[in-house]
Amino acid sequence: MFQLTSEQEMVRLMAGDFAKKELEPYARERDKNETFPAEVIRKMGDLGLMGMMVPPEHGGSGAGAVSYSLALQEIAYACASTAVTMSVANLSTEPLLHFGNEEQKEKYLLPLAAGQKLGAFAITEPDAGSDPSSMMTSAEEKDDHYLINGRKIFITNGSYADVINLIARTDSQKGNRGLSAFLIEKGMPGFSIGKKEEKLGLRASDTVELVFDDCRVPKENLLGKKGQGFKVAMTALDSGRIGIASQSLGIARACLDEAVNYSQNRRQFGKAISSFQAIQWMIADMATQIEAAYWLTLAAANQKDLGVPFTKEASMAKLFASELANRAAYKALQIHGGYGYMAEYKIERLYRDARVTTIYEGTSEVQRIVIAREFLGK
Repeated sequence: MFQLTSEQEMVRLMAGDFAKKELEPYARERDKNETFPAEVIRKMGDLGLMGMMVPPEHGGSGAGAVSYSLALQEIAYACASTAVTMSVANLSTEPLLHFGNEEQKEKYLLPLAAGQKLGAFAITEPDAGSDPSSMMTSAEEKDDHYLINGRKIFITNGSYADVINLIARTDSQKGNRGLSAFLIEKGMPGFSIGKKEEKLGLRASDTVELVFDDCRVPKENLLGKKGQGFKVAMTALDSGRIGIASQSLGIARACLDEAVNYSQNRRQFGKAISSFQAIQWMIADMATQIEAAYWLTLAAANQKDLGVPFTKEASMAKLFASELANRAAYKALQIHGGYGYMAEYKIERLYRDARVTTIYEGTSEVQRIVIAREFLGK
């Protein structure tokens, strides 16, 4: 356990105040109408929330991973859809920061980290999710460019992104070592937006299919070295898992507060239901597990800030926090009874939003594989 700095506390309070004013009052309507909050995202960029782990010299706020986690928790508490947009935007800066050359950083990282442009990250395909070695999107090397063909699915921010980190296959014989990373710009010939997904939750976030049909990408848009795509992806996903753990925590905290408030006001058998032991135990379990998830997540973020390996810690935090979010949503809805099933109550939205947290950025099963390998050897 460590003490938050005054700067980290200030970031948390700033994000919480922003979320309360700009997100909470409109979250239900945006969810209902599947409205992407483009104007709000721009305001978040102005506040430095879209490049929090990028140093100021590259356009970011340089706030660090702990501050990023704290801010994302506050955003997710008010609107989990906006939180995943923020998470992926920050995730999209990681490959450029660690693998980009100076020209790429100047052209792409600066505006992404400053919130002037929006980023996305494209790995998943119809037949390649948890198994990247099955990836079929191809990048064929030509004279001064690559021709990219294939489809990516479930891409957050996809139709609004100005820059997309794409992982594609440059060698069909080398498995994961045959993957490379590319920077795709909106408007490149041969690149188009496909199907917009209709989702159970996170309905105010953007999730689409990306289609590449002889998409011509200049060779200077190769990110890192040829064959480094898997390494680029895994580096980004470690940070992404801190983001989803933080999003899960925000959802879980909101579930707890909704359960507490409802149980103190709902009366049955002549008294508030919060006086019943069954309700108290559910609330106690939620509160205890949220505290544990909070410190697991901040520990992973602190490891990142210290510049030491954090793969295991990020997977532990993501696994525990995402499964907690689902348990908390279940218990909070149970406390609400029939009212919790109705759209007028926030818990109905939280219940739907929580479900995907154990799936994206690596399923719970994948997280367990990662964690086990750290102890059993690879």
